[in-house]
Amino acid sequence: MTGTEQDAPPWRIWTIPNAVSFIRFLGIGVFLYLLLGPRNDVAGLIVLAVGGGTDWVDGFLARRLGQVSRFGQLFDPLVDRLYILAAIAALTIREFVPWQFTAALLARELVLLAGLFVLRRHGYGPLEVHYLGKAATFIIFAAFPVLVLAGQGGTATDIGKPVGWALAWWGIVLYWLSALLYVVQVAGLARAARARNTPDVVGHRT
Repeated sequence: MTGTEQDAPPWRIWTIPNAVSFIRFLGIGVFLYLLLGPRNDVAGLIVLAVGGGTDWVDGFLARRLGQVSRFGQLFDPLVDRLYILAAIAALTIREFVPWQFTAALLARELVLLAGLFVLRRHGYGPLEVHYLGKAATFIIFAAFPVLVLAGQGGTATDIGKPVGWALAWWGIVLYWLSALLYVVQVAGLARAARARNTPDVVGHRT
């Protein structure tokens, strides 16, 4: 799958899967308010769990209902990234995670953003999300609630801290592996585009 715009499905916005994605998008603001405003961690965790745990629903509905759209292919992974960025920002502000972990996640997003610029430069649209990236996103979403619970003290800390960080570091390793796979795909497409646009030169003597 090259991700060329010619091969893209119709650009439809008003579909059931896209409505699910939009509801998930609205949950980001609710999560940030709950965690940073009244600091209602339990309610914030519920919103995060529902928003992150239903990541697969919009994609499943799109395929099942025959409503795959280019907008959905772009908006769904964008919502995933915004959830992760919102969660990591809130958890860093609340000091549930250190800044080094946050920097590792943000650096990965910068790599993907640079890859997107390269793709656009050579006439390609965004690549489809790889299953490895989906798995990494799911694991990171699972780690965040556990890390918040680990910050509540007592038994929750004793159990939640090792489990939460095991999930977090496992997730971030897979997250970076998916980024490396993405870089390989982008480099391959860029080479193919350059080869296609470079005219053959036949050497001759004068």
